[in-house]
Amino acid sequence: MGGSLRQGRLVSRWPTYFYLDASLQIDVCRAFALIRDDVRYPTGPDCPVTAFATLDEKWLPIIGKEDWVVIMRDKRIRYREREKAALMESGVRAFCLTGAGQYTKWRTVDLLVRKWSEIESKAELQVGPYIEAVTQGPMRRII
Repeated sequence: MGGSLRQGRLVSRWPTYFYLDASLQIDVCRAFALIRDDVRYPTGPDCPVTAFATLDEKWLPIIGKEDWVVIMRDKRIRYREREKAALMESGVRAFCLTGAGQYTKWRTVDLLVRKWSEIESKAELQVGPYIEAVTQGPMRRII
């Protein structure tokens, strides 16, 4: 698979792996891993994060070093300075479901399925670190 050099860093044609954070719920993570070979999640096969409740400051450097794309859920991420700083320090390309209200597992899966191609495209073309808000409307850059 070919790659290109962007801002001094090799970006592959498609991201190697997508890391679905525990904030998405284990059943959602497992469902995506069943249908996509490029999805990893805490405690899942071939994932270096071995506990589902691993703190952000522990798993973010691991995932950043692997250069995996993070997909997570946090409707208040724009107000959590420590979490934003940890994401930026790890160098990840992060996509964060930020919609208000409680997302059921089904609503989470539905949103991710509808937005997956756009997430892939942005992850392919944009070098991290950054955080994109994923909502029912257009995605937008938080940082």
